[in-house]
Amino acid sequence: MKRFIFISFYLLLVVPAAAQTEVQKLIHPTGDFIQVNGKKIWYESEGAGEPLILIAGGPGFSHAYFHPFFSGLADSFRVIYFDAFGTGKSDRAKFKKEYSLAAAVEDLEVLRKALKLEKINVLGHSYGGFVAQTYAVKYPNSVKRLIPANTFASGEESQTLQDSFNDEVRNQLPEVWDKIQQLRAKGFLSGSKEHQDAYAVPPTFSYFYNPENARRLPMSEPNLYNPDLWYAMGGDDADFVVKGELARFDVRNKLKQLKVPVLILAGRFDRMVLPRVTVNYKTMLPQAEFVMFEKSGHFPFIEETDKTLSVLRGFLNKKP
Repeated sequence: MKRFIFISFYLLLVVPAAAQTEVQKLIHPTGDFIQVNGKKIWYESEGAGEPLILIAGGPGFSHAYFHPFFSGLADSFRVIYFDAFGTGKSDRAKFKKEYSLAAAVEDLEVLRKALKLEKINVLGHSYGGFVAQTYAVKYPNSVKRLIPANTFASGEESQTLQDSFNDEVRNQLPEVWDKIQQLRAKGFLSGSKEHQDAYAVPPTFSYFYNPENARRLPMSEPNLYNPDLWYAMGGDDADFVVKGELARFDVRNKLKQLKVPVLILAGRFDRMVLPRVTVNYKTMLPQAEFVMFEKSGHFPFIEETDKTLSVLRGFLNKKP
């Protein structure tokens, strides 16, 4: 039987057929392909008003897990979803080295121009927060407001969180940990299929305040996750030792330069991006608003949808 598989602190879901019946088929807003730096990128848009662009996590996830939770903002804002290069319906790379944080940032700027948008509100969730923060630092004149959600600001913190996740697996799932260690003793790295298959944990492990909310993820959505991006950007053993671009990522000293309003979103029970890491933003960005969702894990917009939309609406309606 297929199982839920969680890879690293980013989520890959392989779902039992019985569980798929609990998730309604997604109804996507109107979408189309657009040429971005020589690549076909899929985007969808709903509503009218100031643009809010949502950047999905992973790296490797499609935009699908944002549906239908952000549609409540479409009465006042233009909500824009897109599949980054290598994800969802968008083009795939011929070589993994084509995937990079720098390329993702440039793609976002070209996408903004192609959609004829002026300043944009940007929300980046999890790894999407890496893209959003780097984009705001590099293109401050293109950003009206910045919303890092359940994310952090450096590769050093990335390794800290990875170690924390593995401690949880070792302590709470010793039978899984033993299988992993046996494979690692034989030379298998975490990017191998054998290692990924062994790195299987219960579907609610570490992501949710209320385990029942796991069923609200669009687990049967086609092309929900492409693990190639995670290992291309974090290294062949990224679930244990984060290397490459994800390790080098660091905007901690640059965030203070931002002049735009910033809203930080965090989940009290997020055991992927720990609260003890997200509170560091209070020092790095003392001028930012910081909201801790007390009944959420890694997905406040899924577990506390109404509150999330209320907080976002209030933030987006403020004059910069």
